[in-house]
Amino acid sequence: AALQCPKDSGRAVLGVGNLCAVALALALAPFPVLSNARLFLENLIKYGILVDPIQVVSLFLKDPYSWPSLCLVILSNVFVLAALHIEKHLAAGSLSEHSGSVLHSLNLLTVLCFPALVVLTVSSATPVGALFALLTYTIVFLKLFSFRDVNRWCRERRAKDESARLGELGTSPAPAKHNAASGQKTANGDVAEKSVSYPANLNYKDLYYFLLAPTLCYELNFPRSPRIRKRFLLRRLVEMLFFTQLIVGLIQQWMVPTIQNSMKPFRVPNHFIWLIFFYWLFHSSMNAVAEVLRFGDREFYRDWWNSESVTYFWQNWNIPVHKWCLRHFYVPMIRSGCRRWMARTAVFLLSAFFHEYLVSVPLRMFRLWAFMGMMAQLPLAWFVGKFLQGNYGNAAVWISLIIGQPIAVLMSVGSMPDPCFIQRWLSIPGGLLGVPGSLCYAGVSCGAKKQHRILTSG
Repeated sequence: AALQCPKDSGRAVLGVGNLCAVALALALAPFPVLSNARLFLENLIKYGILVDPIQVVSLFLKDPYSWPSLCLVILSNVFVLAALHIEKHLAAGSLSEHSGSVLHSLNLLTVLCFPALVVLTVSSATPVGALFALLTYTIVFLKLFSFRDVNRWCRERRAKDESARLGELGTSPAPAKHNAASGQKTANGDVAEKSVSYPANLNYKDLYYFLLAPTLCYELNFPRSPRIRKRFLLRRLVEMLFFTQLIVGLIQQWMVPTIQNSMKPFRVPNHFIWLIFFYWLFHSSMNAVAEVLRFGDREFYRDWWNSESVTYFWQNWNIPVHKWCLRHFYVPMIRSGCRRWMARTAVFLLSAFFHEYLVSVPLRMFRLWAFMGMMAQLPLAWFVGKFLQGNYGNAAVWISLIIGQPIAVLMSVGSMPDPCFIQRWLSIPGGLLGVPGSLCYAGVSCGAKKQHRILTSG
C-alpha cells in the first residue's frame, strides 16, 4: 500500500510544504547563516563518527542469562489464555456475566500492573527492554479489552435472536466496520474467506491471529488479501532494516550529543527521527506484518501531514489507536449520556496515562512530563481550532510537533535525580549508545560531575 493521500495531488503535499517552511524558519531564525548541513558538519567535526550498531546489539546481549524483559513478554501469554478461557466459560453458560466481567477486569488490571511491578523491582531490567515489554503489555491490554467487548456484544445479540446468523455480528455498534459475510468484498476489494460465527471464534488460532494482526479492534472475521505478494513484502523488509539502522545512527550521532547542549540544535533532528520512525512503523513494519498474515485492512494512517487542527492530527496519524478509542471508549461514553467534550477529555486522559506509563516505569522516574504534554494538547487544540485556519493551522501543528517533543525529552532528562542514571543502568562503556560521557545536566562526564560536586560541597 502506498502512502494514503487524497486524490488531489496538490492538496496531498500541502502539509509537507508547510513542514519545510517551518523547519527552515526554525533553523534560520536564531542564526541567519546557519543551516542543517552546517549543523551536521559541525557535529562530525566536534564528536567524530559515533555510529556503532554492534554496541546496540551488546545492549541486549550483555547478560545472556538474565533477560527479565523477554521473560515478561513470554509471560503475557498467561493473560491471553486466561481471557480466552473466561470467554469460553461465558459462551458455554457455566459462568455468569457478572462473574465474567469481574474476572476480565482483574485480568486486564493485572496486565498493566504486573509488568510495571517487575520492572520497578528487578534491577537487571534495562530501560530499552522494559519499554519493549511494557509496550507489548499495553498492546495486549488494548487487544484483550476489545476481545472482551466484541464477544459480549455477540452474547447480547444472541440472547435477542438465537436463530440469527452470528457471523455478521462480530463487530461493534461503532461505524466503519467490515462486513465479513462469505462472498462479499471487503473495503480494499479483497474477497473475505469463509466467515466464522460466535462462539466458534473462541479458539487459539483466531485469538493469536488477532494478537499478531496490525490492529487493536477485534473482529470475528477480518478482511483478508488473496495471497502474499513476495516483492511487496521484500521491499517492506528492506525498508525496515534500512530505517532501523538509520534511526539508531541518527540517535547515536546527532540526537544524544546535542541533547547535552541545548534545544536549538536538537529540535530539528528529533523531529526528523520521529518522521523516519513513523514511516518505519506505520508503513514498512505494519504493511510487512499485514502482508505475512494476509491482513486486508491497510489503513494504518491518513493524511495527517495536512492537519489544519490538532484534533485532525490525533484522529489521523495513528488509525489503529484512534479506531480503538472511538469504538471502545468514546462511543460507549456518548451512548451512556456523556457530553462530547467530556468524552474527548477522557480519551486524552487515557492517552496521557499510557504515555506516562511507557516513559516513567522503564526509567523508574515519575515526573509526569509525558502526562502533562498530552493534556496540554487540549488547550492547544482549542486555540488552533478557534483562532487559526488553513495554512496557519497546519503550521501551528508542525511547530507543536517539532518543538513540543524536544521540550518533553529535555524536561525528563533534566529531572533525573542522578545524572549518571542511564549510563550506570545500561552498563555500557562510553555512555548511552556509544556517546562519550553521559546525559549529565551540564553535558560533562560522570566523573567530572562527581568531582564538581565534591569541590562545590567542600
